[in-house]
Amino acid sequence: MLIPATILTGFLGSGKTTLLKRVLTEAHGQKIAIIENEFGEENIDNEILVSDTNEQIIQMNNGCVCCTIREDLRTTLQLLAAKKRKGLLHFDRVVIETTGLADPGPVAQTFFMDDEIAESFLLDSILTLVDAKHAAQQLNDRQEARRQVGFADQIFISKADLVSPAELDALQHRLKHMNPRAPQKVVHFGEVSLAEVFDLRGFNLNAKLDIDPDFLADDGHNHTHDHHDHEHGEHCNHPSHAHDHDHGQGHHHHYDDDVKSFVYKSKRKFDPAKLEDFLGAIVNIYGPKMLRYKGVLNMKGTDKKVIFQGVHQLMGSDLGPDWAEGEERVSKMVFIGIDLPKDILIQGLDQSLV
Repeated sequence: MLIPATILTGFLGSGKTTLLKRVLTEAHGQKIAIIENEFGEENIDNEILVSDTNEQIIQMNNGCVCCTIREDLRTTLQLLAAKKRKGLLHFDRVVIETTGLADPGPVAQTFFMDDEIAESFLLDSILTLVDAKHAAQQLNDRQEARRQVGFADQIFISKADLVSPAELDALQHRLKHMNPRAPQKVVHFGEVSLAEVFDLRGFNLNAKLDIDPDFLADDGHNHTHDHHDHEHGEHCNHPSHAHDHDHGQGHHHHYDDDVKSFVYKSKRKFDPAKLEDFLGAIVNIYGPKMLRYKGVLNMKGTDKKVIFQGVHQLMGSDLGPDWAEGEERVSKMVFIGIDLPKDILIQGLDQSLV
């Protein structure tokens, strides 16, 4: 049995520790190993730890395990897996809390690139916490904050009670532009049910493709791959403009974030060889800027859905279930990245169709 792993990311003060404490102290019968990427001031405090030793791994009262990364993540994961195999530690899953400024990409890649890790662990999902009160400023000023949103499989918005409904609405629209595939949930003080945190299967290739259906709503065009690009105000591309003009109108905000998403849809089949060549070339060139991409494809030569996804330069594909009787065979892809060349992508994908 592979050990499920969850990556928890989010800006400083967004409430990661609050969420973790809740997960750790709630009597849910699961034993969780927490890997902390840093012990800041706000680390999981000693009252819930058994002993404050110099040990790298600390056992908690309720059987959970807490661990700081002294070396690199690989070493820590290997150590945990080895101790579990030998019966020295008991835990059901791992949560990795990244530092407030970290890029979750390399952490996610560890689970795919390292055979030894892949034999023990299964990456379940990346959760991103966003602090509603400070998000606008952080998203304007810090690319790391925007990247964390782009990587997310699930977004939790904290401190929403500190902003007006209009500000929250604007933030949610902005996040949706950056990442349409991550559901958003407003949480109070880390009160999240574990079902919304674990076993989300965000990295499972056969998982359904979660893109907000309204986001894909076809508004009269057949070429739906460019319909949702609302006019982003050309006049305000300075990173730290307080983007809060026309507040009352919900989604007519002019933010021009560098992390953007776009959706590509086509009813024509893809030619497998052409598509593989094109995606290979794109990932080679733009990989570092490609945060997450995922798709369900209608391929020539098979009656099954082809599911593909990737993080940065790492891409995988898999045969999914058969297309259902009477189901419209539409390929859908979503790309989330930093300043991706949308025209080149659309042109290349169009040229990869049969």
